[in-house]
Amino acid sequence: MNKSSENKVSRWCLISMASIPLVMTLGNSMLIPVLPIFEKKVGISSFQSSMIITSYSLAAIFLIPVAGYLSDRLGRKIVILPSLILALIGGLIAGYASWKVADPFNWIMIGRVLQGIGAAGATPIILPLVGDLYKDDDEKTSSCLGIIETSNTFGKVLSPILGAAFAAFLWFLPFFSISFFSLISIVLVFFFIKAPKDKEEPLKFKEFVQHTKKIFKNEGKWLYTVFLLGVYLMLILFAVLFFLSDNLEKAHQLNGVKKGFVLAIPLFALCTASFVTGKLIKGNLTFMKKLTIISLILIAGSVVFTGFVKEQLWLLLVVTSVTGIGIGIVLPILDAMITEGIEKEERGTISSFYSSSRFIGVALGPPAMSLVMKNYLNVSYITASVLSLLLLFLFMKMIHPEKEESKTKAQGSPA
Repeated sequence: MNKSSENKVSRWCLISMASIPLVMTLGNSMLIPVLPIFEKKVGISSFQSSMIITSYSLAAIFLIPVAGYLSDRLGRKIVILPSLILALIGGLIAGYASWKVADPFNWIMIGRVLQGIGAAGATPIILPLVGDLYKDDDEKTSSCLGIIETSNTFGKVLSPILGAAFAAFLWFLPFFSISFFSLISIVLVFFFIKAPKDKEEPLKFKEFVQHTKKIFKNEGKWLYTVFLLGVYLMLILFAVLFFLSDNLEKAHQLNGVKKGFVLAIPLFALCTASFVTGKLIKGNLTFMKKLTIISLILIAGSVVFTGFVKEQLWLLLVVTSVTGIGIGIVLPILDAMITEGIEKEERGTISSFYSSSRFIGVALGPPAMSLVMKNYLNVSYITASVLSLLLLFLFMKMIHPEKEESKTKAQGSPA
């Protein structure tokens, strides 16, 4: 890649790529602070309201690997654009049903499933696209992935504020706003993303399956560890957010935009940690491993106290912010490991499996928390802390950066 093309990537193309995780995050996280409003307006239970989040994620889980394969075969942009259009349509269906239909819950779920399908085809393709654009520069790849992950987490910071503000005006407006944001991303992607053309013919399906099996056979130990971490981090994040949204209203009488700003505090900590980490790691696997170990200890030591401090608002925000920092550090590291550790031909598929694992966590978090927060809240957070330590042990056992870096030097290619 010459200098001029690199400059193009570093500006509008990067903004366009960053808009996709931002929009998809808004499409899910923006609804969390207004779920209690949906329960009252639609007449549904806490578990049903959690399914508004989960339905989006479930649709994405099963279709993301398909999108990853198609992006490797047809091209990244060809898959991203129709996916964003589906997300736009899903928002319109959910919003219109909430506005005009007497019993809108089923239609809302249909709209959310369509949005999930859109997320499946848009969000996971960004990671391999970054790898395509910066394939010969690990440092620039890590930095760009940090910006992408920061865009994702910044969407989570904006989400509670925007969601609460829109719902204060019209309770169903968040659904329509998702379509509006999707439209902006569609325009940006259409005009500014210029994915490099692959001169090699894509693998046929049978060969693709064989190659994928070979990757998991050779690299499975560290890949499965990264996938499990993706599930865990998103499960903890969305479970905590669901709990906070409920607790801030019931225990601290915070509603509307005020609740949105308070809910954004731990998310801002997460966003800042992601941004700084993306700037620091620079493709250094040994440094990534050390940061991940520290972060998992941080998460284990903080999340365990969440239920015990639920009545003390400032302590609750400190504890959840520390948890957010731990999650924010690990996320761009996992992105970099996947993108830099897999060859371009399989990058879209493998990164899509990783994205699926994250969506599994998103899908499980809210309904799991809705079931345990009345009677087993403290037990659930103690369990989360123990899981963090178990994953720490697994990560230390399965990830060996010194071997990968020595292999890189020997082969002259990224680990």
